Amino acid sequence: MKIFELAYYPGCSLQGTAKDYAESIIGICESLDIQLTEVPDWNCCGATAAHSIDRRASLDLVGRIFRQAAQMPQSEMLVPCPMCFNRLKTAILAQPFDQKTEDQYRIPMEKGFPKIWDTANFFATQQMMETISNKVQQPLKGLKVVCYYGCMANRPSEISDETDFENPQSLDRIVMNLGATPIAWPFKTDCCGATQVLSRPDIVSHLVGNLYDMARRVGAQAVVVSCQMCHANLDIYQEKIEADWGRRFNLPIYYFSELIGLASNVSGVEKWLSSHLTDPFPLLRELGLWNPT
Repeated sequence: MKIFELAYYPGCSLQGTAKDYAESIIGICESLDIQLTEVPDWNCCGATAAHSIDRRASLDLVGRIFRQAAQMPQSEMLVPCPMCFNRLKTAILAQPFDQKTEDQYRIPMEKGFPKIWDTANFFATQQMMETISNKVQQPLKGLKVVCYYGCMANRPSEISDETDFENPQSLDRIVMNLGATPIAWPFKTDCCGATQVLSRPDIVSHLVGNLYDMARRVGAQAVVVSCQMCHANLDIYQEKIEADWGRRFNLPIYYFSELIGLASNVSGVEKWLSSHLTDPFPLLRELGLWNPT
């Protein structure tokens, strides 16, 4: 029996550069008896350019996603990408104001909006924490991490509905529940530079280098994330940023979902972790947490 049945909006990047994140989410959901049903014929939400170029188009894109989701029986939707989460929540907030216009959504809405879940917040609910705890076979003892939330899933608070947007705790609760140690640090919600890595890599080198530096200063061995853009900037470009800074940071970047899979011995973990460019295995071997048979 499935404990949850959720609509699932993966977003564009989880179909491409962040397939490892998508596979880890699907993998742990299957192990936790959570049924994810993908929104049929979904489209891009418009992140990151549409809302800054054409507000109407950005609302119409999300309006169509909601119309597609309205065909489904599920009343709640899991959204792994913080940028997609932000755009969907923004459209819900904007919708009452748009009712003052004649063409509220050019795509008509047939029923109300589903509850939109940020993935980390969903897995940090009490029910999910208890469910995950019962599945843990290998506690992640000895693993000291900082949890990096980035700037999209929690802010602005009037969109995210977060009360602890300056000091979010969902990832911290998850990793603690797995037996790892989350270390407090001041850069939880600092920006990684996101797509500026394409046009201004120097800015991203500065921003991400500061994250690495602080993570090491507080004693972290790794960084845990829930955003695929943050993961890309911290994982893919680490060697280059180390060269820019003239020092080695050697920080594995883990998705929280990968750690749930690791602690629960979910099949597929090796494939997910092997997609990383900054090698995630040496630290796990050193701590006795990686002994594939």
